[in-house]
Amino acid sequence: MKKIHVFIGLLLVLHISCENKKEEKKEETKFLITSPVKKDTSITKDYVSQIHSIRHIEVRALEKGYLQQISVDEGQVVKKGQQMFHIMPNVYQADLQKAQAEAKVSEIELQNTKLLADGNVVSQNEYVMAKANFDKANAEVSLARTHLGFTDIKAPFSGIMNHLHVREGSLLDEGELLTTLSDNSKMWVYFNVPESEYLDYITSKDKDTKKSVNLLMANNKVFNQTGIVETIEADFNNETGNIAFRATFNNPDGILRHGETGSILMTTPYVGALIIPQKATFEILDKKYVFIVDKDNIVRQTEISVAAELPHLFVISKGLKATDKLLLDGIRMVKNNEKISTEFIEPNEVISKLAVYAE
Repeated sequence: MKKIHVFIGLLLVLHISCENKKEEKKEETKFLITSPVKKDTSITKDYVSQIHSIRHIEVRALEKGYLQQISVDEGQVVKKGQQMFHIMPNVYQADLQKAQAEAKVSEIELQNTKLLADGNVVSQNEYVMAKANFDKANAEVSLARTHLGFTDIKAPFSGIMNHLHVREGSLLDEGELLTTLSDNSKMWVYFNVPESEYLDYITSKDKDTKKSVNLLMANNKVFNQTGIVETIEADFNNETGNIAFRATFNNPDGILRHGETGSILMTTPYVGALIIPQKATFEILDKKYVFIVDKDNIVRQTEISVAAELPHLFVISKGLKATDKLLLDGIRMVKNNEKISTEFIEPNEVISKLAVYAE
């Protein structure tokens, strides 16, 4: 029985000894701290975009009739004034010939009436009436010639023809869709910007300077031309809270086509920005905080505002000074107003090894 009491006593001594060692180890733990880095930097944000031709129109029949000829093919580049479609012109040619004949009759009547009016055989009003009939007949000739001209459908500008909606021999109605035509010499790229970013943009000192942007195409390559933000639409989308910007890109090689998608890359400079590691922050109810360590090594929970995000880094707009010391690791191991033992690491060293710390 005595041996058992001795054994229990030894266990208690060992347990107390271990607990003391743990406390000593905790007291000896040093937490890494660092400071924000103040430097000039830039942030590139991407926005999903829709690409449109600078001119994209529907080509429609202006007259009824049979489609006699298609002179171009789908996807073909056409020149301004080039014939694209030809509607059977027989009826319209006949109308023109009829109008020309009636105009000739009116001309003869006008000449005869003038001779009679000059001889006081008929009144001057008779001559005026004959002149009006002659003018009306000439107007009918012009109208008939216009209708005949509509049987030849020509490209209003140079561009690329799209899908054919009809085939040769089709009976067309007036206004029927034949194809679409795109002028891809320049492209309009639309992208949606949140309200907060719009306000930052429109209130910045360089708001009147046209901003340059790049286009990331669907193959994850950057388009070889730089675009310029030229316009902002008038209204916000109430459902999304966004407003549409429009950038214009030259397209000399014809790489971009109407209806493509991509991402606009917009770079925003930050002068004298305060930068901290993302791993030094934590969230409570959608708000971001850091632990600032004061001169007495007491940790203070401090709310911060993030202006922009970089890989493993935050650009801070509010809540920190360049001289502050903030807890870099062990955030879950400390409590607000707790005193800790610290070891300072230079900010540039932290950033250089950030990929290792972030793992």
